[in-house]
Amino acid sequence: MRTKKMAVTYAIELMAAMFVYAALLVATIKFGRPMQEGLLRTLVLLSPMLGFVLAGWAILRHFRRTDEYMRQNALESVAITAAITAALTFSYGFLETAGYPRLSMFWVWPVMGAVWALVLAVQAWRMR
Repeated sequence: MRTKKMAVTYAIELMAAMFVYAALLVATIKFGRPMQEGLLRTLVLLSPMLGFVLAGWAILRHFRRTDEYMRQNALESVAITAAITAALTFSYGFLETAGYPRLSMFWVWPVMGAVWALVLAVQAWRMR
């Protein structure tokens, strides 16, 4: 029962953070891009990071609520994900010098998310 309650609390906190992120992102695109350059525009364009920070906070709170076994599994999956993502992005940096198109840093997070999902799937398969 405790595990289910923790999962529901985590889902609510994370979804609220993602809602804040999405709302600020839409507002930033609509209002921030056309603004004149300056400090205010910079702050408006960075405002979606508030949702990102809130998501990080929700993840950290969930991590702290879990037991040692769950923490170890989570830490292992994040470490593997970070290593694979670093290898992929670093390798692509070399490919850019070979003429491949330059990619925005915005690609790192979706790549990391995809790798994380793959790592979690492999871990779940191994544990069955």
